[in-house]
Amino acid sequence: MNVYFDNAATTPLDPEVLEAMLPFLQTHYGNPSSIHGPGRQVRAAIENARKTVAHLINAAPAEIVFTSGGTEADNYAACGTVRTLGLRHGITSKLEHHAVLHTMQALEKSGEMQLSYLRHDAQGRLDLAHLEELLATNPRTFVSLMHANNEIGNLNDLAAIGEICARHQAVFHTDTVQTMGHYKHDVQQLPVNFLVGSAHKFHGPKGVGFLYRRAGQTVDALIQGGSQERNQRAGTENVYGIVGLAKALEIAYRDMDEHQRHIQALKDRFISKLRAEIAGVEFNGTSAEAGQSLYTVLSVSLPPSAFNEMLLFNLDINRVAVSGGSACTSGANAGSHVLSALGCDPARGTIRFSMSKYNTEAEVDYAVEQLAKMYA
Repeated sequence: MNVYFDNAATTPLDPEVLEAMLPFLQTHYGNPSSIHGPGRQVRAAIENARKTVAHLINAAPAEIVFTSGGTEADNYAACGTVRTLGLRHGITSKLEHHAVLHTMQALEKSGEMQLSYLRHDAQGRLDLAHLEELLATNPRTFVSLMHANNEIGNLNDLAAIGEICARHQAVFHTDTVQTMGHYKHDVQQLPVNFLVGSAHKFHGPKGVGFLYRRAGQTVDALIQGGSQERNQRAGTENVYGIVGLAKALEIAYRDMDEHQRHIQALKDRFISKLRAEIAGVEFNGTSAEAGQSLYTVLSVSLPPSAFNEMLLFNLDINRVAVSGGSACTSGANAGSHVLSALGCDPARGTIRFSMSKYNTEAEVDYAVEQLAKMYA
């Protein structure tokens, strides 16, 4: 049995998405900036995709900018806003994805702003009272805090964070890469200035994402050149990627309730079986707490063992694909800035199981069985 439990890194392409993309890989090849018929045909497909994404998150089409993925969208929001508005202070946490963390650290290193880190507890829960304190003493601030952590799955309260930011006239950006397509986002209800999506996290193609930018939010383009994306992102559009993104998000919203029930049941099964089979197993952050963590992610903390150094390798040999923290780390927990920030015991091994609609109970049982053999 080949088992794939690394869906937080990337998901398999949905066949319906591939079907929607194929015409734009084969016959609909016009440049969307061209004024002839083939160009107009492709331009219409992009604008229809923009309308689809906007409708799903309750935005206006003009508020959607297509990008190469979540990392570019995060960079665009942070760098563009700080430079355009001349903001001199930023707030984030040490638990953020590197797409945000490294970007904001680079802005501080260049002298463009001063950076403050929000406090959190040992489970990764953010201290919102500290956010209030920081904003009270630092006007004109750019705040970037993710919706769900990609390694430990902790969910943050976007409404509460957004309300605090609004009271202090701060610009609030949230990295929603891990939750887009898994939760319904309504930007008319959420007090956010920016949020992002990356298609390959919800069964779309790699290399395409989007930034939601609230109307009236001033931000200069990150990539200069032509007038594509309404002068917000230069360069010929990734047409088949954009079409695929919109189709994938449409499917995700259509089937979300069913998939959430299915995946949460798989996660509950993982937790129950791991506790039964491995003595001393624990879970990082709020990963094992339903309602407080992303239902697609389970971060498992394993007891100290000689197996931990080769944990991922041994699972891979047994045809179980997982990661130690995020896909950017190697080894059982080497290099994870999130686990380090939480003060996790380096002697314990960490596995991130991340699930999708395509996983099954039999795959959960097989993965636990292979893991349990190492700790018998």
